[in-house]
Amino acid sequence: MPFTARHAATPPTREAVDQLKGAIVLEFGTPWCGHCQRAQPLIEQALEDEANVAHVKVEDGPGQRLGRSFGVKLWPTLIFLRDGQEIERLVRPESAQSIHEAVDKIA
Repeated sequence: MPFTARHAATPPTREAVDQLKGAIVLEFGTPWCGHCQRAQPLIEQALEDEANVAHVKVEDGPGQRLGRSFGVKLWPTLIFLRDGQEIERLVRPESAQSIHEAVDKIA
């Protein structure tokens, strides 16, 4: 599953995320966040050739348990998982290269 442009209608639970198999990029942010909007082309570029990496986009904010369980404080935060385990984390990525390097660690 390549880049996902829309946030999940229903965010997964932490238990469901912990059970995921394979390479996953969890993206926390909001549609109105300027930092998130600027990062979208970078994320899309980094994931365009990564067919084996799932991209799960989660809308975050007050009361959102999944983001709190991962300690998300700034948007966007990208969490790179392999079989449900966090391998790498990027907060407000500045380049597609930094995202691609993190993806390489889980792919």
